[in-house]
Amino acid sequence: MSDDRPFDEWCRRLKASDRAAYAELFEAMYGPLFRYVCSITTAPDAARDVTQDVFVRLWDVRESLSADQSLEAYLYRMARNRAYNHERNRRTRTEKEDDVRDQTSAQPAPPPRPDAQAQADRLEDRLWRWIGELTERQREALVLSRFDGLSHDEVADVMGISPRTVNNHIVRALKHLRERIDAHEPDLLTRDEH
Repeated sequence: MSDDRPFDEWCRRLKASDRAAYAELFEAMYGPLFRYVCSITTAPDAARDVTQDVFVRLWDVRESLSADQSLEAYLYRMARNRAYNHERNRRTRTEKEDDVRDQTSAQPAPPPRPDAQAQADRLEDRLWRWIGELTERQREALVLSRFDGLSHDEVADVMGISPRTVNNHIVRALKHLRERIDAHEPDLLTRDEH
């Protein structure tokens, strides 16, 4: 995934304040960064704000970018830091607002869907719940590697750990998910093999 995108060229062009390069980078990386931030904040609105903030900040620091550093890993590190800052601030706000928050508002029921789609949606919801059960580091390594396509070296750079530790986190995360899937629906992982 990452190999198809010209990060070195974008980095060079961004340093020269090339708005077209900035637009290309935004187009290529907004979706992956949004998904990554969403895995940390679990709130799409917050993830959108954080992801947009990453790109605003990137433009602000464009002249200080280094060609020796992976632009992709740099973006993920910025996204990670901002997402965790957002979550820390949100938790602090929530603690202060708990006494005045009204928890009684009801959400309208979603429209009915065809059975197969509803079943797929339920499975996807379960999968994300199970991913949420992982340790923070396992979840982060899994999302960066499996959903965003970063190599173990790039994930290690983003997370500030060794590639071997990244591999350990991913192995444990996948083991946990396999166990949860097997307990929920034992033949799910082997259906396509028959």
